[in-house]
Amino acid sequence: MSLLRGTALAQLLEHPAIWRGRSTARTDTLSTGFRALDEGLPGGGWPRVGLTEILAPRHGVGELRLLLPLLARLGATTPPRWTVWIAPPFEPYAPALAAHGVAVERQLVVRTETPLWAMEQALDSGACELVLAWVRRAQPRSLRRLQLAAGRGRTPGFLFRALSTARESSPAELRVLCEPGEGGATLRLLKSRGGARAPIGLRWSELDGET
Repeated sequence: MSLLRGTALAQLLEHPAIWRGRSTARTDTLSTGFRALDEGLPGGGWPRVGLTEILAPRHGVGELRLLLPLLARLGATTPPRWTVWIAPPFEPYAPALAAHGVAVERQLVVRTETPLWAMEQALDSGACELVLAWVRRAQPRSLRRLQLAAGRGRTPGFLFRALSTARESSPAELRVLCEPGEGGATLRLLKSRGGARAPIGLRWSELDGET
């Protein structure tokens, strides 16, 4: 009986919805398209299901570039599904997206005063390939709802937040701090499966096929 209970507990703790400090549990991931980032992230990429937070000191420092390879790859899936942009601080520039292979006809921009609610609905629907959202403030309870919705819809969600939220509690699968640099960025994992890791340096030239 104790062995069965122990086995059941072990299986529960390996579930992707459970986060433990310095856990080594393997989860489904999506390649980021950056070799250094794949090597530095637990499981070798972005969480396939769940919430990821990307924190930056301000908008437009390269945080969206982190997702360009993923946007391009997911846009080629069949049958086609939407990638939803919720309350972006800027109008997505279609020519630039198309230049990086993103299927612009599958991008849906949602302007709303309630981005957290909209993101929850999009994640929960199961009809979206990817959901991106920008929010100023979010309570832990709201973030937990997003995490649960992503699990139900089996959808990855990316939440862009301010650097000032770095010390706040969050149920997100992964929290990444994006620090801009010359020709690239340095990423620091604020929360990840497996605990703290060394900073990850990226060069944007990888997006253009340069060495």
